[in-house]
Amino acid sequence: MGPFSSIYNMILSVREFLYKTSLKDSKRLPSKVVSIGNLTLGGTGKTPAVIALAQAAKKRGFKPCVLTRGYRGKMKTPCMKSIGNEPCLNTHLAGDEPVLMTYRLPDIPVVIGRNRYFAGMSAINETGKDAINIFILDDGFQHWALYRDLDILLIDATNPFGNNKLFPEGILREPLKSMSRADIIVLTKTDAASRAQMDALILKIKRYNPHAPLYPSSHMPVSFVNAKGTVRDIDFINKKRVYAFSGIANPMHFKTSLTAIGAEVVKFNSFRDHYKYRQQDIDMIMETAGGLEIITTEKDLVKLMELNLPEKIFALRIDFSVDKAFYDDIFGRM
Repeated sequence: MGPFSSIYNMILSVREFLYKTSLKDSKRLPSKVVSIGNLTLGGTGKTPAVIALAQAAKKRGFKPCVLTRGYRGKMKTPCMKSIGNEPCLNTHLAGDEPVLMTYRLPDIPVVIGRNRYFAGMSAINETGKDAINIFILDDGFQHWALYRDLDILLIDATNPFGNNKLFPEGILREPLKSMSRADIIVLTKTDAASRAQMDALILKIKRYNPHAPLYPSSHMPVSFVNAKGTVRDIDFINKKRVYAFSGIANPMHFKTSLTAIGAEVVKFNSFRDHYKYRQQDIDMIMETAGGLEIITTEKDLVKLMELNLPEKIFALRIDFSVDKAFYDDIFGRM
């Protein structure tokens, strides 16, 4: 381990010690808290998983509320957001993922706040104590400040741990031994992993956490949508020539998804993760694409909607797909 990763690891260890010895308190919300998180920096598919879990909770009669920090958002105080609640609809204020969640979860409260305990309490104060009976904590595996009743850990089956090194030398946010804290482990993008990859990964996980149930999952392309809300079937780009672009952590998975549904990706432009688009970027894309179909990700679309966006640009909508037993397991513990 290099010097910078060693310093980072020491900080993690001290922080964990403070919470485990109660020198710092993990605050408890008055309702159950289910966390969805990962061990790596981006790209595991947390956002579709959070959306799917919130939808499943609603269908089963729960009253869910999503708590999220809003990565790179500028919110200073907790803000509850829905489509009908405009104050933090802007991705600059709220971050990309929370805005996408609110579009996908119009009837479920999404609360943005750096302090997730205060965010949860503000949601209860605003909606009433009986309006929420389960909190879904986005990216909460490392959030020691809030007590969780259930920790769900997502691991990308195609690139589980990068080079197995801690940040900043690698993509690990914590050492692999931290997997032992997970109550449930979900392997994402298993449809893109080989049997050999899966077997090796499962063996490695079981060394650190032999007790947590493992659920394979995939991120399935389901449709296309544009800024006006026009929806097109998944076969919309079958056998068509496509200009694709994105500003996400794992752009190659996006490209592979397009190819898998029959698109001929002629041009592919990958911006950095969480890229803040400018109007000149859109103008350049339109000029370069010519007569090609233009496709981006749904996470990018919510940022682009703040610009003068042509209706020609469509986003690939992805759903988190997992066996029903996964949800039975979660809600059976509530």
